[in-house]
Amino acid sequence: MKIAYFLMAVFLTTVINAQEIQIRGNVKDANGLELPGVNVIVKNTSNGAVTDFNGNYALNNVSVGSVVSFSYVGFTTQEITVGQNPVINIVMQEDSESLEQVIVIGYGTQTKKEITGAVSVVGAETIEELNPVRVEQALQGQVAGVNITSQSGAPGSSSTISIRGISTNGDSRPLILVDGNVIEDLSVLNPNDIESINVLKDATAGIYGVRAANGVILITTKSGVRNTDLKFEVDSYAGFQETTRRLPVLNATEYGVIINESFAAGGQTPPFPNFTLLGEGTNWQDEIFRTAAISNINLNVSGGGENSTYSGGASYLTQDGIVGGSDANFERFTGRLNYSLDFAKNFKFTTSGIFTQTNRETLLENTLGSVLFNALNMAPTLSVRDENGDFTLAEGLGNEVINPIAQIENTFNNTGVNRVGATFGLKYNFLNNFTAESRFQFNYSEVDGKVFSPEVFYGSGKVFNVDRSSVTEFKNFFRDFTWDNFLKYEKVFAEDHDVKVLLGMSVFKTTGTFTGSTGFDIIDNSYTNANISQASDVVNNFQNGGNTFDSRLLSYFTRLQYGYKGKYLLSAVIRRDGSTKFGPKNKFGYFPSASVGWVVSDESFLNDSNWLNFLKLRGSYGVIGNDRIGDFGFVSLLNGEGAYVIDDELLIGTAIGQLSNPEIKWEQQKTLDIGFDTRLWDNKIDITFDYFNKRTEDLLVVAPVSGVLGVAAPGSAPPIINAGIVENKGYEFLISYKDQFSDNFKFNISFNLTAIDNEVVSVNSENSFIAGGSFGVGQDPPSRMEAGKPIGYFYGLQTDGIFQNQSEVDAHATQANAAPGDLRYVDVNGDGEINSDDRTDIGNPIPDATMGLNIGFEYKNFDFTTYAFASVGNDIVRNYERNQPLVNRRNAFLDRWTGEGTTNSFPRVTTGANSNSLFSSFYVEDGSYLRIQNVQLGYTFSRDYMTPIGIDKFRIYVSVNNLYTFTEYQGYDPAASSGAPIGGGIDPGFYPVPRTYLLGVNLKF
Repeated sequence: MKIAYFLMAVFLTTVINAQEIQIRGNVKDANGLELPGVNVIVKNTSNGAVTDFNGNYALNNVSVGSVVSFSYVGFTTQEITVGQNPVINIVMQEDSESLEQVIVIGYGTQTKKEITGAVSVVGAETIEELNPVRVEQALQGQVAGVNITSQSGAPGSSSTISIRGISTNGDSRPLILVDGNVIEDLSVLNPNDIESINVLKDATAGIYGVRAANGVILITTKSGVRNTDLKFEVDSYAGFQETTRRLPVLNATEYGVIINESFAAGGQTPPFPNFTLLGEGTNWQDEIFRTAAISNINLNVSGGGENSTYSGGASYLTQDGIVGGSDANFERFTGRLNYSLDFAKNFKFTTSGIFTQTNRETLLENTLGSVLFNALNMAPTLSVRDENGDFTLAEGLGNEVINPIAQIENTFNNTGVNRVGATFGLKYNFLNNFTAESRFQFNYSEVDGKVFSPEVFYGSGKVFNVDRSSVTEFKNFFRDFTWDNFLKYEKVFAEDHDVKVLLGMSVFKTTGTFTGSTGFDIIDNSYTNANISQASDVVNNFQNGGNTFDSRLLSYFTRLQYGYKGKYLLSAVIRRDGSTKFGPKNKFGYFPSASVGWVVSDESFLNDSNWLNFLKLRGSYGVIGNDRIGDFGFVSLLNGEGAYVIDDELLIGTAIGQLSNPEIKWEQQKTLDIGFDTRLWDNKIDITFDYFNKRTEDLLVVAPVSGVLGVAAPGSAPPIINAGIVENKGYEFLISYKDQFSDNFKFNISFNLTAIDNEVVSVNSENSFIAGGSFGVGQDPPSRMEAGKPIGYFYGLQTDGIFQNQSEVDAHATQANAAPGDLRYVDVNGDGEINSDDRTDIGNPIPDATMGLNIGFEYKNFDFTTYAFASVGNDIVRNYERNQPLVNRRNAFLDRWTGEGTTNSFPRVTTGANSNSLFSSFYVEDGSYLRIQNVQLGYTFSRDYMTPIGIDKFRIYVSVNNLYTFTEYQGYDPAASSGAPIGGGIDPGFYPVPRTYLLGVNLKF
């Protein structure tokens, strides 16, 4: 009987396993959009199907118990075991790391597996989590080798983007393309419109030629999907901002003590005999810092028909400043449209357009006499207003320090920008393997501005006093267009040889016109009447010309891409660029580049590996030209200003402008990159490594020349020359881990590291160095570009503690006005005298390494992400302290030298003559920091509740941007910099990037 039961069980199992059924279902993405073209196949068989335009599929002769695979480019492959239920509906999850992910490269696309260059991608999901106000904020910490330094935290302010270090003393901006269209200012773009950001970091960027010498950022905006209904997406957030730091300065009582002591040490009568009655006084930072509002609303629509796709959006952002509040507001409205149409069998038409309108109110910042500078230096014993209700005058505090609240009230500086950019493309496929494409792109911008300077008195001798009210109105026009035409040939020979050839040409032209006038004596000294039409003595600000520019490029290029069996890869490019920036002899340059790749994991000897899923080795080398200098530097132009006296009358005429150099030629960047990409253990671990060496030769720089040549006249300038070599070498490392531990829990973490060694190899100038930057008032430039040193390193006196007694002063090298308690400087050259010849290397503004750490998880309907960024090894110069007897000071002065043995690090205070204010290592601080850039917690409501009411996704979240910065730097923001290659890293009181708290919603229906 037991044998009979056993035989019956075997028979029933065989029947069940042999049962074949038809399965059917629907495939959608995570947002509820049906996915056409998904491959549905029974694993280990040839039985398969493809989803139709509505995402539906049907598959016959499928055995119960077999495994069905669902795969689609850009999505994680899913495998389902077939049961008795014939209906199998699938929700595909995006896989931004898929090897089949399509990545935009120069004039085309490649799958991630085929890429032979150093390319990084940031997707829409990351941008959505970060909620950046500006696009470049989404790159910091996300892409190895890309460093973003904020020039200011003020609303609407820009950032400096550097890819793999600072490689030139000139314009080091990367080329930025939005849907193929060149843009110079990322503030005009709404981050919510972006589908992906691709960063080309090595010689493969050479396909874009001259403008790609500093790397390329390719931005693709959102587009529609064919055969989908109209879909809506709403993203909105609102919140508030606050400063991350207030610098500890002296209160009124502490101030009285320090001032009294310094006056007494200088042999003067102390000004505060009853300092104990001064109390706390005015905290000027509390007076200027505000809690500022920020809000954004964004609407996107998308869809598509059988032969067309469309996508559009509109957004509005408003942001007040943490300094000045609504007096420093930034507004941005953007409108966007993408459309494509297959209007004939082999013809495709594409177009995209972006309109942006911005309006920005600004205050003086990041310089001597800025609002923050004044708040730090203003005496705490002074109130905001006097007993009459008028603003207090800052008497006795130096010529630059004024009442910052009065400064805000009397600042009227408004700039509005209207910009439209569009692209039009036509593609024609013929003879099976050929594609001809033409793209026309243009940008048009109008920049309107008004600056009103009312008659105002801030105190005796103040440089900001205005004796005669004035208004300046300007309107500038910028136009550019690019016309690309190229022919592609693509064919696979004998199943193994994949050949792609590109041949093209490109024309680029950019022009600008500046107009502006200044009028005086505004009626009632009122902003209401501040118009040129109501002013007297109106002066044309461009009466001598010099108000236009016109530059052009003509380029021809070709690229060969070859792949053998998908595992041996080659790409070679040569481009001929011609630029109007150079004279006839040097107008054209030839710039070749090549890259190779080997997909090692496709080799037979690794087929049986149970831990290695993918391994690709790659390398590239190329030369890219750079022409980013002013126009017509190779000829002399009469665009300077000359003053002439004729018949005892002063007349303003024209004179020679910038000195010419007919020999200037292309700056050349030679880039080597060697790296690998690998995936391990079921694709859970992803590792990328690159070594790079970027050598820039024939740097285009402004020559340091003697004033005897007369280059200080209005409109004149030293010539442009080719002078120097800069080398950046280092490595990038990225490792990430992701896993889905259960149906309810997913986790991911990634870490990237970039280490760069920057060195100036040579400087071909008269002094063998080029100086730049500024420190204090009237001192020599503190930064240099010099052979054997990093570009822009700090050059000053090296301190060696504090003189403790007169014997130490006497035994030391001669130091002017030195006394016990003063800084002791190192006699570098050993000549027994401290002077400018003893200046040396005292710091480097370039970080040794930058790092990013990104963590995220999803648990049921909750999601959490956090991003961190670190910069290590860079130095910052503290330059926000005014050397005047009565200005306020940092509370570090409480630890000053007061007698022998009290301290060996902080000098005495005195009004007497000394050399403590000379630029030295005393003012250089470690600028290393770790910043928690973003923390976000979200909740997505279940589709079971949302779908019946027509909603595909409803998510709410809270986030904090710029949560906290760990640093020993004493200034406002260690991440801020002017961005200047020579003179960067000098802090005049940088406007800090605010901490921002947001509450937001994502809605799709």
